[in-house]
This record gives sequence, structure tokens and C-alpha cells, in this order.
Amino acid sequence: MAKIMISPSKYVQGPGEMAKLGGYAQNYGSRALILITDSGRKRIQAALDSGFQGSSCTPVYDSFQGECSKNEIGRLVGVMDAQGCDLVIGIGGGKTLDTAKAVAFYKKVPVLICPTIASTDAPCSALSVIYTDAGVFEEYLFLPANPNMVLMDTDIIAKSPVRLTVSGMGDALATYFEARACQRSCAANCAGGQATGAAMALAKLCLDTLMEEGLKAKLALEVGACTPAVEKVIEANTLLSGLGFESGGLAGAHAIHNGLTVLEECHHMYHGEKVAFGTLTQLVLEDVPLEELEETIQFCIAVGLPVTLGQLGIREVTTEKVMAVATAACAPTDTLHNMPFPVTPESVAAAILAADRYGRFYLGN
Repeated sequence: MAKIMISPSKYVQGPGEMAKLGGYAQNYGSRALILITDSGRKRIQAALDSGFQGSSCTPVYDSFQGECSKNEIGRLVGVMDAQGCDLVIGIGGGKTLDTAKAVAFYKKVPVLICPTIASTDAPCSALSVIYTDAGVFEEYLFLPANPNMVLMDTDIIAKSPVRLTVSGMGDALATYFEARACQRSCAANCAGGQATGAAMALAKLCLDTLMEEGLKAKLALEVGACTPAVEKVIEANTLLSGLGFESGGLAGAHAIHNGLTVLEECHHMYHGEKVAFGTLTQLVLEDVPLEELEETIQFCIAVGLPVTLGQLGIREVTTEKVMAVATAACAPTDTLHNMPFPVTPESVAAAILAADRYGRFYLGN
């Protein structure tokens, strides 16, 4: 199997970059569908107006309806047809961005991705995670190309709720551990090959950055300060994690996340918060040394990521609930089977319960 690494064509990160969006967009199309939530548009309308003033690209706004579902993608393809758009720009969070990428894929047009939060590693990837209209994971849509451009305005991101950036740390936390598992099992990455040394190095840099800068960044964000630590964590959450997971591969942590989506009690939790607990579960499955497990749990506690089922919203932990999560995580098409050993719903359920107990132990419960 060949080693393959993929990435977006261009990555831009810095303060005030949203005000330059129109200048960037005119290099890719003349009429852009801009997918954004109503609340997001209100928050950054001034920057958008400034960004498209004098641009040869005309913006056409449409409100994201909340889920990256087949119905929402189909609706927006219809909007593209009706409006004659030749470019898609996604502005917002992970599901908005995944939807924009999927719409651009079906219309065979360029896509620009502009996160307003650093809550997932979705922006850089050639992947859209498809959910049902009710928010239950359905499938991965692997795309033939990464976004043409990813634009991160750190002024905007630093003003977003701190919990969202912390959630991004939870998503990024899984990157190296999943890539390592895929490397050990010789499993294919999201590009259909094996990880390059560069991909593994980026994944490890992602983990190291979180451990060194994560708590500093969280504390700075709590007072609205965009410090060097914040800039580093934004890059880790987005670029390092995005390239690391896609060119390194997915394994247990994201499969556990997908399993957790079957429990309505967890639907209020963010993607990265569920992935963080999935990471702890994967480490338990691997029976990693206590030092590595302890360091990971303590990091989660320090920055505010969930380490117990109770923190995920599961008030009463039952065998039925845990087995439902484990069974869904072990679906034949999911990435849990990239682990370097066989997994079963029973072994996964045991790891979930043990991870929960370890979390409660370190919390003093």
C-alpha cells in the first residue's frame, strides 16, 4: 500500500483575515453561495461587508439549518442551481463546513472554508460527516479533494465561547493516538494509503502542542486574550489535527464518538467532548502504560473536557446503554476496526466502563 498525504491547497491564519475574504474569493469564482447560520452572520456581518466591498465576487447568503444531512445538502444544491453560483464558502462550525464541502463536491465547484470557531479538525479535510436530520451519525462522505482554501480569522475565533475551543482540543487530542494505532495495524488512512513520516510528525506535534499550550490558551481565552498560546492551539485544533487525522488515520476514539450519538442524552455535547472520552476509551482498549493514561486524563480535567459518562450527560449508566454505544461503535464500516487487534462490542463496553471509572477516580469521585 502506498503512503499518501493530502492537505488543503492554502491555509491562512491571522487576525482580521475575514475582512479580506472577497479578495480571496474572486480568485475562485464570480458568484459565491455563502453558507452561514443566522447568528453567525449577525456576529461578523461588518467583516463580511468589508471583505466583499470592491470584490468581483458576488455573495449569495443562505442560512444553515443545523445538520449536515442529505436533505440539507440537497436543499443547498438546489439553491446553487437557482442562484447560478460557481463557488461555495462555508463560514461557521464543523457541521456548516462539512455541509459546504459536500455541496461543492456535488456541484463540482471550488470551496473556501472559514471557521469562526476552533472546535473541530473538519476545516482542512476532504471529508464530510453525514448525520440524519435528527443528529445521529449516518456515514462518512470521503471527498476527492481538500478545500481550496482554509481561512482562520483569529480575532473572531478568540471571541467565540471558550468551551468551543476546548472542544477542539478534545478532537485534536485523538489525532496522534488514532494515527499511532493505524500505523501499528497498517490500516489505511482517510486518503486510502498509509501514513507518511510527515503525517505522523504533524500528529505528534499536535499532541505536544496541546499538552504544552492547551491550559495556557484556555485561561487566556477566558479573559478574551489572543496570546501566542491561543494562536498555537488554534493551529493545533485545525491544521495539525486536520492533516494528522486525515493522513494518519482514524481508529477507536472517533468510533466511540459515533457510538455515543445513539444516546439522546449525549446530543447536547460537542463533537470534541465526545471524542475526548472516546480517546480515553481507546487508551483503555490498548492497555497503555498508566503514565500515558494518567497524563491524558489529567489534561482533560485541567482544560474541562469530560472524563466520565456522567459528564457526557448520561445520568444513569446501564448495561443496555453502554452496549448500545459499543455496538454502534463496532459497526462494520466504522474505524474501530483500524485498531491493531480484534474488537468486539463486549470488549468496547468494558473499556467504556473502565474509562468512566478511571475518570471518576481522578476526579475524586
